[in-house]
Amino acid sequence: MARLLLLVCVWLLAAPASADDCPDWSSARAGGELDALHARLEAWNTAYRRDGRSPVSDAVYDQAVERLDTWRHCFPAQAPASPPATTGPAGEQAHPVAQTGLAKLADRDAVRAWLARHGPAWIQPKVDGVAVTLVYERGRLTRAISRGDGRSGQDWTARARRLPAVPGRLPAGAPARVVLQGELYRRLDGHVQAERGGVGARSTVAGWLARERLDASLAGEVGLFVWGWPDGPASMPDRLAGLATLGFADTARWTRPVEGPATADRWREAWYRGPLPFATDGVVLKRGRRPPGRDWRPEPPDWAAAWKYPSREALAAVRGVDFRIGRTGRITPLLQLRPVDLDGRTIRRVSAGSLERWARLDIRPGDRVVIALAGATIPRLDGVAWRAAERPAVSPPDPAAYHDLSCWHPTPGCEQQFLARLAWLAGPEALDLPGLGAGTWRALVEAGLVGGLLDWLALSPDALRRAEGIGELRSARLSAVFTAARRRSFAAWLEALGAPPGWDAGESAEWTALAGRSEDEWRALAGVGPVRAEALHGFFADPEVTRLARRLAAAGIDGF
Repeated sequence: MARLLLLVCVWLLAAPASADDCPDWSSARAGGELDALHARLEAWNTAYRRDGRSPVSDAVYDQAVERLDTWRHCFPAQAPASPPATTGPAGEQAHPVAQTGLAKLADRDAVRAWLARHGPAWIQPKVDGVAVTLVYERGRLTRAISRGDGRSGQDWTARARRLPAVPGRLPAGAPARVVLQGELYRRLDGHVQAERGGVGARSTVAGWLARERLDASLAGEVGLFVWGWPDGPASMPDRLAGLATLGFADTARWTRPVEGPATADRWREAWYRGPLPFATDGVVLKRGRRPPGRDWRPEPPDWAAAWKYPSREALAAVRGVDFRIGRTGRITPLLQLRPVDLDGRTIRRVSAGSLERWARLDIRPGDRVVIALAGATIPRLDGVAWRAAERPAVSPPDPAAYHDLSCWHPTPGCEQQFLARLAWLAGPEALDLPGLGAGTWRALVEAGLVGGLLDWLALSPDALRRAEGIGELRSARLSAVFTAARRRSFAAWLEALGAPPGWDAGESAEWTALAGRSEDEWRALAGVGPVRAEALHGFFADPEVTRLARRLAAAGIDGF
């Protein structure tokens, strides 16, 4: 990866931001926000240089660098004087041949232009692991160096010797000195990048390598993909054959000739959507011939470039925090985001999971978070990238005020849970009423027609027409649906009221018998433990539930 080089290049060369990109901040706040992001990038750089660990993906890192550059041009007087530090710890070793990094090709047009300049080329998967330089002298491994900044890195020789995938000796007949560049990766069985993403493979390998002791089973989980032999044979076919003779046959297996854009696109799609033994984040295009190793520099060369896969991770700014209250009283924080593109989708919101998780992460408007795709389409909150310098207070609902038996009416503070109860009642798990979506229920509540869970049973077509958006034809249809609901089974009605699981234990199947059971009697039934018995007894004894049951009995519903 060329992330540290990217940081310096962007800092020195990027064009000024447009006015539309500049936040409306005071000078004091701008200084604080720039300092916060500057410090975060320095922390990421330290982890990368010192530990070989990437706290965030390349995509997120690149977006953070671009954001810092935008803010620097928006607020030049508040910008730090220099880019975030990229220096590593003392005792690093110089690479015998610089690790170059890769320029990124944005799209198919860029690939077509690159191939037009360079002619026939070769393509490899861009293995997502930890880059390393291996030095063999007289056939014996003498040095292993982490990538670092491309010029120097940490001495990983002792670590590399623990890995079965890294040969301690080369076969007889190997050149007197061999310098190889490659990727230490996590072995994965049938990994499909399009479905699973990176699965944290790079960070996992870095964590394993950082251990004082690495047991044999984990060491065997680390593979090696050699993608560079800087001073090997001049042509790619000869290099691939030579690497196979040295014991690195996988390089030839995963290197394919490319005669044009269609071939490159075909291999990229095949490796993105097909099973591979490692995680990848794109493909690498290489010219067959390249300069000798002495001419390599720690910067993206002209003779190789990366074509990354669609990003499955993105950096997003939090605009606000909403709290959704569900039917059972569960409170779910929902982060409102400035729209970001993720794998061809525009993401505007993401769930924080639970109130406890949101409180632990302490996410507020202005913070930057990392989002990813879970599966094919669902956005997932992966964590906080950095916090805003100024963070407004956020007041969540009181969790003690909401539970299974709260909010049977749309009183202030109860509107969300009440509407969720209505949505559940009409859903497929309960009465399965067609045409009763959230918008219809909201219209009925706002018109004052539904102030209790069963008020809709008494609504006539004329009354329904008083709700916004409900005309003569629709009111007749809704009235017919409401009438048909009376014929639903006793079980469906209990689900509609929200009865806890286990109410059907035992032989009784009518309200009077169920409501008459004590907590001990519930606990004595097969499959009903203490927690469920308490919930069942509480439900059937609740005064509001009792009133609803009486209303259903008066309406002639079977079982009540």
